[in-house]
Amino acid sequence: MRGSRLLLEMLKEYDVKVVFGLPGETTLDWYRDWADFLEVRHIVTRDERSASYMAEAYARVTGRPGVFEMPSPGAAHGAPGVAEAFRGSVPVVFFTSDVPLNHDLRNTLSTLDQNSVYRGICKETLTITTAEDIPFLVRRAFRVATTGKPGPVHLKVPSPVYNEECSPEDLFAQKDFSCYPPHRFTADSAAMEKAVNLLAGAEKPVMVCGQGVLSSRAWDEVICLAEALQIPVGTTSTGKGAFPEEHPLSIRVVGARGGLEFSNTIVQEADVVFYVGSNTDSSGTDNWKLPAPGSGKRFVQLDVSGLEIGNNYPLDVVLIGDAAATLSAMAALAGSRGNKPGSSRQEDIRKLKEQELERIFGMENTCRQGLFPVDIIRALNIHAPEDALFVIDPGVSSIYSTSLYTQKKPGRKFLSNYSVGALGYAIPASVGAAVAAPDRPVIALSGDGSFGFNCGELETMCRLSCNITFLLLKNDTFGWIRGETLLAKGFAPFATEFSSIDYLKIAEGFGLKPFAVEDPCSLEDTVKRALAEPGPSFVLLEVTSQDKLVPPVPKWVEGARSRNLPYIY
Repeated sequence: MRGSRLLLEMLKEYDVKVVFGLPGETTLDWYRDWADFLEVRHIVTRDERSASYMAEAYARVTGRPGVFEMPSPGAAHGAPGVAEAFRGSVPVVFFTSDVPLNHDLRNTLSTLDQNSVYRGICKETLTITTAEDIPFLVRRAFRVATTGKPGPVHLKVPSPVYNEECSPEDLFAQKDFSCYPPHRFTADSAAMEKAVNLLAGAEKPVMVCGQGVLSSRAWDEVICLAEALQIPVGTTSTGKGAFPEEHPLSIRVVGARGGLEFSNTIVQEADVVFYVGSNTDSSGTDNWKLPAPGSGKRFVQLDVSGLEIGNNYPLDVVLIGDAAATLSAMAALAGSRGNKPGSSRQEDIRKLKEQELERIFGMENTCRQGLFPVDIIRALNIHAPEDALFVIDPGVSSIYSTSLYTQKKPGRKFLSNYSVGALGYAIPASVGAAVAAPDRPVIALSGDGSFGFNCGELETMCRLSCNITFLLLKNDTFGWIRGETLLAKGFAPFATEFSSIDYLKIAEGFGLKPFAVEDPCSLEDTVKRALAEPGPSFVLLEVTSQDKLVPPVPKWVEGARSRNLPYIY
């Protein structure tokens, strides 16, 4: 068979159902066979960057590697989604077509050194030089993408390979690596026992869960261990969903991107901090002040890879293993010594959490400029379907939803791109999430700064009839940068403003059902009606900028207090 058909057969062997991408001259010979190959669906996107974000979101929702493809002229355009997958440990396998080997030396149109472009943001970048190598290299790509610390793998395909005839004798997949994690292993048994003893003997322990818990699908094991040892549990912004936020031991999100004052204080006052599937990045630790490495606290860290172990904190116990397998074994150890009785601390945390949320949701919009973001999240807390998937862009939409939207049940239902944090995520990622889970509603929140990056994918959203409710928070500025400039740096904003646009006309032109909130009193009803729409809908929400109503970002709150500005924290 031709290389083009062999590549499709290998994707089929790995149970790949969907590939996101768009056409180019160097890929056309692949498409010739793809037109009649119905087992693998091709979804046309409007931009390569969008295809990369769609595949990344698809992987997070399904637990299977996301797959996308790009032609040589736009081969560099997929870098944002690949970088997010790399930093966020999301398995993605992607293909770029290219001109024939060595034609780059002839200065053939559309060529560039694709492997060098992706070498720094992939686990591996491979070139298929002959059709007979397709099965071997595809197997390697899926194996590398899903094992250890998951991540993206790049396969470059020079265009002649599609037409090359071969008689493959190794057309098979390693089915173990068609999902992740493919194999689970526990940390060292002595280390696990030492960790359990340290946590059980602590006065104020706390567990902080990152997105590694979600990758491992270890939320049930987190609950078991937390209840056995009566440990309060917080999550990073990218780990939201690792622990149910209505659980009495939940302190919700912690850190600089969604942590509230009460939750951050609990981490600051802890005597033992247990990081699970967290890379202890600047966001989850408020630039390593929450807590400080030299604070005298004791630290335990569990990660699937040694790359992050002890990277930022001196560890008393090192645990290298799969989160679900290791936490399950630790819970068994804790159970064998008898459950730690509930304490007054747990009740104090529960009451403090309830009081803080009641205080915030009871606040009035003293800024009086635009809709109150707290009210938007309240409406979603009331009316969002329980099985809804949330896809969130950086900015005002992410910071309020991360801190104030209550995820009642654990699991991967809240997707934000705060591993890198580039704008332009929510629109394409919501499409990827909708394709991954067509029976679940998707709620996307974005700002108008992000909207300008890839609003063309609204056409894709409508073409696929995705059940997406898209909420656009409009303030005619790159509000996060305005806030950082004024509140953290202390000087006037530069290069943050842009013109006001009629977004409702744009949305309606693409085919979305438009909704606008003319009066704050109609906010809840408008959100409810938009959520009831069976296809894609668009809700315009005019809000104030972050420098006028300060969201829960610790260093900004300090600036707000000194300037007597209203803030949420």
